[in-house]
Amino acid sequence: MRFSEAWLREWVNPEISTQEMADQLSMAGLEVDSVEPAAPEFNGVVVGEVLTREQHPDADKLSVCTVNIGADEPSQIVCGAKNVAAGMRVPVATLGAVLDGGKFKIKKTKLRGVQSLGMICSASELGLAESSDGIMPLPADAPIGTDFREFMDLDDQCIEVDLTPDRGDCLSVVGVAREVGVINRSPLTIPEMPTVAASIDDTFAVELNAPEACPRYLCRVIRGINPKAETPDWMKERLRRGEVRPISPVVDVTNYVLLELGQPMHGFDLGKLAGGINVRMAEQGEKLVLLDGNEIELRSDTLVISDTEKALAVAGIMGGDGSGVTDATNDVLLESAFFAPLAIAGKARSYGLHTDSSHRFERGVDFALQAQAMERATALLLDIVGGQAGPINEVVSEANLPKRDAITLRRARVSRVLGIEIDDATVVDILERLDMVVEANDDGWSVVPPTARFDMEIEVDLIEEIGRVYGYNNIPNSLKSAPVSITIKKEAEFSLIQAKNLLVARDYQEAITYSFISPEMSDLVNPGAEHITLANPISADMSVMRGSVWPGLLSTMQHNIARQQSRVRIFESGLIFNRVDGVLDQSGMLAAAICGSAVVEQWGSEARKADFFDLKADLQAVLAQLGAAVNDISFVASDQNPALHPGQAAKVMRGEQHIGWIGMLHPALQAKLDLPSVYMFEIELAGVATGSIPEFAALSKFPANRRDLAIAIEENVPFSDILACARKAAPKIVRDIQLFDVYTGEKIDSGFKSLALSLILQESSRTLTDQEVEEASEQVLAALASELSAKLRD
Repeated sequence: MRFSEAWLREWVNPEISTQEMADQLSMAGLEVDSVEPAAPEFNGVVVGEVLTREQHPDADKLSVCTVNIGADEPSQIVCGAKNVAAGMRVPVATLGAVLDGGKFKIKKTKLRGVQSLGMICSASELGLAESSDGIMPLPADAPIGTDFREFMDLDDQCIEVDLTPDRGDCLSVVGVAREVGVINRSPLTIPEMPTVAASIDDTFAVELNAPEACPRYLCRVIRGINPKAETPDWMKERLRRGEVRPISPVVDVTNYVLLELGQPMHGFDLGKLAGGINVRMAEQGEKLVLLDGNEIELRSDTLVISDTEKALAVAGIMGGDGSGVTDATNDVLLESAFFAPLAIAGKARSYGLHTDSSHRFERGVDFALQAQAMERATALLLDIVGGQAGPINEVVSEANLPKRDAITLRRARVSRVLGIEIDDATVVDILERLDMVVEANDDGWSVVPPTARFDMEIEVDLIEEIGRVYGYNNIPNSLKSAPVSITIKKEAEFSLIQAKNLLVARDYQEAITYSFISPEMSDLVNPGAEHITLANPISADMSVMRGSVWPGLLSTMQHNIARQQSRVRIFESGLIFNRVDGVLDQSGMLAAAICGSAVVEQWGSEARKADFFDLKADLQAVLAQLGAAVNDISFVASDQNPALHPGQAAKVMRGEQHIGWIGMLHPALQAKLDLPSVYMFEIELAGVATGSIPEFAALSKFPANRRDLAIAIEENVPFSDILACARKAAPKIVRDIQLFDVYTGEKIDSGFKSLALSLILQESSRTLTDQEVEEASEQVLAALASELSAKLRD
């Protein structure tokens, strides 16, 4: 719900700032998403009058105008708009005016040889519309020379409120104003909404054949409107600030009432209707062309408004194109109805629609509002397009209207739920300010909620309102009612939940397996380890405690692959159990396993099998939450784990501490389990329990330099050793070292590989010289040569 603050303050105007109001609404449960200016920043724009318009002597599409801007002499302005004409009042950007937030300044200029001393503006040029067909016409009585921002009241704010589904009563200016008034104890100033007396006797018959879905329907005939009338600028502006596009007077008035009071309305072209209105359920397969031009096939569970011949509109959602108001409409039938929320809920989405009307009816519209909305719309419409109004024809099924039953509110229950004592006078005051009817009894009160509050049904709903209006920030913090111990999570602490979420985001599925496994599986994965046997196992296959998470993951792999799932990516966290020096030790672990293709089969990339480095990248992503401490993590090739392939296995180290394993499932184990190539990792959570807290370093204002180095080095030297050596030797100006190419083959000696490294160099206080860049590069190369026998390639 988006609305103009100036409009809201016409209803209620407490002495608080815009930000204070936004904060109050958010704390009261009406979260404010944004507060934005009603118009972009500009100045120097005034109301002007076009005195004369002459054709430009050298340009067919330009006009030369003299414009009265309230100065001593008229200004000559060249204009390219087709609709400019003598006698028009228009917005004029005078010399020195600044538009588009300061990006565009009006200066003296010549257009095709003719001097222009300003600019006649369109709505889009002023930021008041996305596009414009011509200049923006102003009312004939707009005062010449008046500041345009002041005339249009553009120094306003647009407030957008994100409402929860239960607060449909606040989908209107009056609804939000009511909340602001309650919070600040400010009275509502209701604009004058006179009852329009009928000047003709014309009515239109109404028949309710689905009263449970539409228990109240009102319509009114208005004849002889002026189809050429224009919606006034003040109404267009309020609609624009509410993100509603002005269309035509009849549509604009109904949308205005929608924003102001929260009552959706619709206008039919009376000349296109036959017989009378019939509110009924649609016939299965009945077709209707909507106002947006799309044809839908109706279902029998959909409520429609029809005449005696055809469906006219999907009730509460959208009107039909065949009965809509057009520029040729002279007679209008205004509709104002109450549709039961359950009759509308989900219907719009089922037809691929979502409208302002359905959004409100699904949440519940005040079922006593229809007559007031009809009178308001009639008065506005007669003022704009003229015409004569007939009497309101109202048809009601009282038995099907919602009931506002009294809710019992117990005094003791209020204190128990909120945790504080609120005196009776305050409780009653809050409820009455919320338009509730309150009657005291021995234990508390009997409360009847207003017709607009569909969310008020049980006692705790009332207590929520009391706490909300009393102010959550006024309720003291206390542990008396709930003595709990809150564990404070350290900022540098490794988060298992975050790690799981990251793995899920990287296309893994979480598996949860038993901590009990078979002795055979234990021996396969961890041969020679002591079994921790259960005294009373569930079965022989679940008789020992697992010493690794891998057995459960491998069993899950088998289960999925046996069911033609060739691509499996799973992870699990949990405890493992081992004896250490005769004592049972439990360790928390995080493990994962992958097999099959690296990505889901698709046309955008070539299919390839997942490999060691895919899994390693996923593990490194998990460990990245350690912050700078991740630099202590290394992968050391090892053949000591009997479950892993000797040539594709590595210890995961944190400094000198061994915290896990990563590698390919051993071929012998792969064959026994009838599995394809599987890659697995398992890390001890205690080994990564604490990371480092990131520290901000100011960004350098000076450019970075990049120096690429190609080195030849023995194939068996791991890149981790190369990177560690380079980092150790690099001076502080080397901010990063990256590997961007690996090559073996022609022109590279047997047993060697070529690595391409990029050094990123930068200083925070100055621009680096070529000599400094060269010296830093030489230091890195010298260290690699002396410690790892690396050579710079030619």
